[in-house]
Amino acid sequence: MTGDEIRAGSVLPARREAITLHTDDGLTLVGELATPVQGEPMGTVICVHPLPTHGGMMDSHVLRKAAWRLPALAGIAVLRFNTRGTTSAAGTSEGTFDEARGEGRDVAAAIGFVRDRGLPDPWLLGWSFGTDVVLKHGDVEPVVGALLLSPPLRFTSPEELAAWERSSRALVALVPELDDYLRPDEARIRFAGVPQAEVIGVEGAKHLWVGETYVRIVLDEIVRRINPQAAPLPTVWSAHDASVQGAMEKWSEL
Repeated sequence: MTGDEIRAGSVLPARREAITLHTDDGLTLVGELATPVQGEPMGTVICVHPLPTHGGMMDSHVLRKAAWRLPALAGIAVLRFNTRGTTSAAGTSEGTFDEARGEGRDVAAAIGFVRDRGLPDPWLLGWSFGTDVVLKHGDVEPVVGALLLSPPLRFTSPEELAAWERSSRALVALVPELDDYLRPDEARIRFAGVPQAEVIGVEGAKHLWVGETYVRIVLDEIVRRINPQAAPLPTVWSAHDASVQGAMEKWSEL
């Protein structure tokens, strides 16, 4: 297939909307919703970013690339937002960092937004700190399942993890072989009490998933759960008309 190779900075066509979320404790959070240009979404991803005290935000690279690619390549809506007290190019969310406690209200606001918009089949995508937020607060309606990138299990208690045993929701953990905090063998032990948990060790990957090879692994796993007919994702973008082709931008790696 001819076309443009999808690179780290490729931004594919989507409808992108700056949004605000409102928590039940009175905070306003900044975010973005990216949806397919044509047709209804096949599913929805709600992204929960890494630790904001160490640079995590809605623009953390894997989440940014999910929003740049998945609406066009897989028909998936992607919602990203800054948790309380977090800053990105989109702005700063109100509030202060709360060690995965108050952030549960932030996730609830995002889930409520998706529900109110009528977006289908929401999955939670947590990365590092975001996985703790998801595990502590994400076993709720109408969430279909959770995808965990580099789960450190730092803020999640054994009791909170064990509670997922009673859940019907899918739980998929992508664990880097060379992770700084939790590696595949230990992760399998820690998640053993959750029968539906699938722990996938990713050879050569590190906690931050740097490199296009590892980003594509993550995005393919997301798509296999939400819209399997679109997996594996293509590595080339071929636009069929000039107007769409013109909408594709090339951004340098941030």
